[in-house]
Amino acid sequence: MKARILIAEDDANIRLGLVATLESEGYAVTAASDGAQALKLYPQDKFELVVLDIMMPKLSGYDVCRELRARGSRVPVLFLSAKGEEIDKVVGLKLGADDYVTKPFGVHELLARVEALLRRGRSGAEPAGPELPPSFPFGSAVIDRQKFTATVAGRAAALTARELKLAEVFAAHPGQVLTRDALLNAVWGVGYFGTTRTLDQHVAQLRRKIAAGEQGEPIVTVHGVGYRYEPPASPVKR
Repeated sequence: MKARILIAEDDANIRLGLVATLESEGYAVTAASDGAQALKLYPQDKFELVVLDIMMPKLSGYDVCRELRARGSRVPVLFLSAKGEEIDKVVGLKLGADDYVTKPFGVHELLARVEALLRRGRSGAEPAGPELPPSFPFGSAVIDRQKFTATVAGRAAALTARELKLAEVFAAHPGQVLTRDALLNAVWGVGYFGTTRTLDQHVAQLRRKIAAGEQGEPIVTVHGVGYRYEPPASPVKR
């Protein structure tokens, strides 16, 4: 079955070129001329990848990505932009994007990144687990997947996209030891080549946001291996 890809690019020449290139590789492509149109088109098909230009009228690529993640969509997102500064990449990745290509880019590079994201999305970078509801108990907190928050004793703390994804992976595999490599693949993607120190820092931040004095540590460090999530005996009420 052809992979279905949604493209949002306001430059007509680039948009047509992207459509022609991807269709020549056998992909089924739907194109939007701005971010607002992309959000209207997204629910109409089961897209496996979304390719977003960043600077677009009405809604930017950042806006579209933020809204997709707020809706709970985990579809892989690839950003295209003439901006090459590191800060622009950081902003995009923090919003939940999976990869970033700077214009001008080569056709072979683009196709390689598209193929990698589709493969990752189909294989499932994380171990199979139950589908989580829009909000779920996690340690002493209640995680809201749509608001990206962790609420403890009535106080809500904002979660980054990575922290939310970590909580989702842990909650889907209670009591199971997850290696650092498995967590990096699940949250950052198989193409991530950073160090496990990044994972450890995000786990530490997540721990702080779900902490409550009367509860033990729900995210247990398994030295030399990774982490294990131990749900409390009496989970908090949603």
